[in-house]
Amino acid sequence: MAISGKREWAERTLGPVKARFGERRERFESDSGLEIDTVYTPEDVGELDYAEKLGHPGEYPFTRGVQPSAYRGRIWTMRQYAGLTSPAESNRRYRYLLEQGQTGLSVAFDLPTQMGYDSDHPLAVGEVGRAGVPISSLADMEALFDGIPLDRVSTSMTINATASILLALYVAVARKRGVGPESLNGTLQNDILKEYIARGTYIYPPKPSMRLVTDVFRYCSEEAPRWNTISISGYHMREAGATAVQELAFTFANAIAYAQAAIDSGLDVDEFAGRLSFFFVAQSNLLEEVAKFRAARRTWARIMRERFGAVKPRSWMLRFHTQTAGVSLTAQQPENNVVRTTVQALAAVLGGTQSLHVNSKDEALALPTEDAAQLSLRTQQILAHESGVAETVDPLAGSYYVENLTDRLEEAALEYIAEIDRMGGAVSALERGYQMDEIHQSAYALQRRIEDGDRVVVGVNEYRAEEPPIEKLQTIDPEETRRQVDGVARVRRERDGDAARATLARLDDVARGQANTVPAIIECVEAYATVGEIADTLRGVFGEQRELGRV
Repeated sequence: MAISGKREWAERTLGPVKARFGERRERFESDSGLEIDTVYTPEDVGELDYAEKLGHPGEYPFTRGVQPSAYRGRIWTMRQYAGLTSPAESNRRYRYLLEQGQTGLSVAFDLPTQMGYDSDHPLAVGEVGRAGVPISSLADMEALFDGIPLDRVSTSMTINATASILLALYVAVARKRGVGPESLNGTLQNDILKEYIARGTYIYPPKPSMRLVTDVFRYCSEEAPRWNTISISGYHMREAGATAVQELAFTFANAIAYAQAAIDSGLDVDEFAGRLSFFFVAQSNLLEEVAKFRAARRTWARIMRERFGAVKPRSWMLRFHTQTAGVSLTAQQPENNVVRTTVQALAAVLGGTQSLHVNSKDEALALPTEDAAQLSLRTQQILAHESGVAETVDPLAGSYYVENLTDRLEEAALEYIAEIDRMGGAVSALERGYQMDEIHQSAYALQRRIEDGDRVVVGVNEYRAEEPPIEKLQTIDPEETRRQVDGVARVRRERDGDAARATLARLDDVARGQANTVPAIIECVEAYATVGEIADTLRGVFGEQRELGRV
């Protein structure tokens, strides 16, 4: 017997139910404000036979995944983002995580390193080693990766304004060990536009910053073909309050700007597109997040093929790393964060991520302890080996709700991208404060829902309970910080000062011209010029961006 039409079913079934019991709310919405119906049927998909629309896994438009066999061929890379106190302490944490089964490194740098200040700079006081590992010179980078085989480990580095400097340091460490850049495998975040929009760790104005980004593209296309030159991030914009739709739209608008800048610099799109990667968040709205990842693959494939004319299938493929939502973690009842991050990690896996980090339960209070980091890694391993979700590709495909939501997320994101295009692109839009204003409004609306009780946060505005304080938290050893600061002075004292100054002068000349800055930066770091000295040289040429846009 044929299934009744949705409207007929609703009138026959839901009318009496509402009359008798009412509804909890008059309107149900996803976190992005998309209205959610009570039930979904084939009518909501638009086509009863939509196999052709979706394609198969590994085929354009990649809605169902970029690899035909997904996790049956290879489990996602398990990366636990880490960096703390000092290079030596961070190295110990990396070795521990690798011993526990982690399959890739993910480096967090402290704020002075991100902002181009050495650990002994006055502005670095109180921040050294607090939010990640401090790196001031090649000596620090050597200590960070001591005993780690760089030709066999994939390394992701979350660094932006000083991205080309940290890449140069990584290349220099590998060279000292006899490993050429062509053998290195990893990802550089290198996404400066989202810093202006949501995060704030920019140094230079947008135009020279974009040049540094495309210089990395060119260097890697010639010297490091296995290296992913950028990880275009929606994560930080979502953490700042963006919706899932805005996360997709603003991330892809930035990606379009990077691609166009690379093309304008003389690169062919198929030379670099295959090394572009992305970084998304996994929030707790399980099915919206799954649909978001599916919509992201399809949207990017179409952008690369239809907008940029890329012809290689690899150029159309969206490859992405996912991190669970740091902003969702609560200091109240922190054990609940284990449940939150498990749901979020499941969303990432069901959505087909290539790489995953699961936040630790204590991160709303301090940097993760070793035990908490291990539990986060075990969460990934249980999902991979015990849950069964890795045994088939895109297991939620064909769900009327998921397919409908995938379509609507893509459509809403494309509307935002069209609006940004009308403004002249991502850079012009952010100079007007457009993305910041949109994110601010979304963040405000969400906070109002939480404060009004319309959005339940377990343990915060509902289901509160008295609880004892956590006894074990990660602490920063002040002695380690002192050794780190002293080490910078020691490097300057023991290096060939004339050689370091000569390389910095050459970098100044290169930056004032049109040549690629990356080889000159590599010369600087190999002469043990510091991160701060290199960044200051570029500040002298490019200037410093004090404030951009409005919030």
